[in-house]
Amino acid sequence: MAARPHSARAQQALPLIGFLHSGTLEQNANRLVGFRKGLSDAGFVENQNVTIEYRWADGQNGRLPELAADLVRRKVAVIVAVSSQPATLAAKATTTTIPIVFILARRPGCRGAGRQPQSAGRQRHWNRHPE
Repeated sequence: MAARPHSARAQQALPLIGFLHSGTLEQNANRLVGFRKGLSDAGFVENQNVTIEYRWADGQNGRLPELAADLVRRKVAVIVAVSSQPATLAAKATTTTIPIVFILARRPGCRGAGRQPQSAGRQRHWNRHPE
């Protein structure tokens, strides 16, 4: 009996998201619940149609550049840094080609994570890369 070829879907790797944080998994369990819920709401379910590579610095911010570089080497489609300014800055310093999604409590331009907003009438737009 001849072997059957795998379906095209089975042969394709799942899209890969890199998640980078300066803290620990234990400290951020609730954030992960919200992150996964947001992905699910957008139609992405971990290990079904998307894979997530997690990198935790465990409070050692000096590890962030290497953790970010590891995500870049793994060719993630996007790097997510939630509530971690050091992780956001490490990701930004590591790549100019992979999109970085970040959520910070402060304006990102205050510490170099993003460019100051451009005003278009009353709307403000944040840009990821400075000119």
